[in-house]
Amino acid sequence: MSSTTHVQVAIIGAGPAGTTLSMGLTKNKITHALIDKDTFPRDKICGDALSGKVVYALNRVKPDVVEQIAAGTEAFLPSWGISFIAPNGKRLDIPFTTDKTKVQQAPGFIATREDFDSLMVDNTPSEYCRLLLGHAVKSTQITPNKVFIEMSDGQHLTADVVVDCSGVRSDLAKDHGIEMDLNHYCAGLRQYYEGVEGLSEEGYIELHFINDVLPGYFWIFPMTNGRVNFGVGMLSASVSKHKVNLKDMLHRIVTTHPVISKRFANAKALESVKGWGLPLGSKKRQLHFDRLLFCGDAASLIDPFTGEGIGNAMISAKYAADVLTDALAANDFSEKSLQTYTDQVYHHLWPELSMSHQLQKMVKYLWLFNFVANKGLKSKEFKILLTSMFENVDLRKKFKDPRFYFRLLFNR
Repeated sequence: MSSTTHVQVAIIGAGPAGTTLSMGLTKNKITHALIDKDTFPRDKICGDALSGKVVYALNRVKPDVVEQIAAGTEAFLPSWGISFIAPNGKRLDIPFTTDKTKVQQAPGFIATREDFDSLMVDNTPSEYCRLLLGHAVKSTQITPNKVFIEMSDGQHLTADVVVDCSGVRSDLAKDHGIEMDLNHYCAGLRQYYEGVEGLSEEGYIELHFINDVLPGYFWIFPMTNGRVNFGVGMLSASVSKHKVNLKDMLHRIVTTHPVISKRFANAKALESVKGWGLPLGSKKRQLHFDRLLFCGDAASLIDPFTGEGIGNAMISAKYAADVLTDALAANDFSEKSLQTYTDQVYHHLWPELSMSHQLQKMVKYLWLFNFVANKGLKSKEFKILLTSMFENVDLRKKFKDPRFYFRLLFNR
């Protein structure tokens, strides 16, 4: 590569958003550079759950990656559902699909980001992609006619447009007003264990809602080779207000919780506790500017209720690839031209993000959360409805309607 190279699109960050965008641009025969300060494989602090959105996005940019995931049993654990454990201890198991016989593979998977991100990066090289790993971006200058990128090793790159997929610490996002807001931000801790008992044989992920963590939850996600991803997430505004020490809380759950402590009695921690921030998608932001788009965590698109970020990041990247293809054809990279990107992302994701924000608020009302869990345990029809809600966002909107709970209350 020469000291100065021009590509049509520069992508900063080779995580799930950046690699999905790269695959989409390659599919559309658009030259681009995929830049990341790290080399792969590398660890990334995360919950490690890959939802059906991951499969959806990959099927639209490079379907054979889904086949690789489904075949990669040593790294990818199939997940067929989710378990909600209410504050009263009641466990509600919800399958991701109403009929397993109608699907060719599990709707979701669980894998370390080290394994998943490496697989994604391995699928990006092409004649259209310049893969620049181990190259930190020193500066990005956006002018009316071009984008100039200088890397820490002195190399220079020019592009027609830049897409920031660099995650929660994005400098460009801060420069353009996408900043941390404690009311729309979550603090998270993760720790890998082995030997945890009572895990689902079908890879159900567990979300535990207990009084001390609300509004938030702790999770247990089963993984291959007998490991689990165990962690806690809590709204940063609540952490700050109540001066919560999340690390102490995580330790207290493992050692004193009446149920969880027994499951961890013979477990072994495989690492020290690690923390990171989750920019939540609970309010709309402008995700496009002149010659600039934001994807994934840099765009603050994490689900406020479940904490899912990977699927939403990849969905945003899929739309970025589509919009950039049109912008390149029209040779128009103005803020007005790229408005379509923000519109499409929120058209697809906002109904769910908005609903999840309401559910996040609902968790504060313990009696209501416990009531829904109790109803789910008693009513087969209600459990089917909950399963259908994973397959249909419109059905999930029922949770926002007070009449939904009124009908539940009087429908014995």
